[in-house]
Amino acid sequence: MKNAFKNLSFPELVAKRNELKRKHMELRFQMVIGHVDNPLLKRTMRRQIAQLNTMIHAQELAEQKAAAQGAEAK
Repeated sequence: MKNAFKNLSFPELVAKRNELKRKHMELRFQMVIGHVDNPLLKRTMRRQIAQLNTMIHAQELAEQKAAAQGAEAK
């Protein structure tokens, strides 16, 4: 699963993170009600969201670094 998000573009990563956050929230609600088949799915989703956040942050830093180097070159 680690390499599943590696080849996604920045907008795709953000969309996937938002989708997983929504699903995670729905799963949390289902756990309160008590209708969850696989309770470990919550942990897996939380980790996937964290991984996406890390990849998004890394791309943002790379863009900022590239912009700073472009400004220095002028």
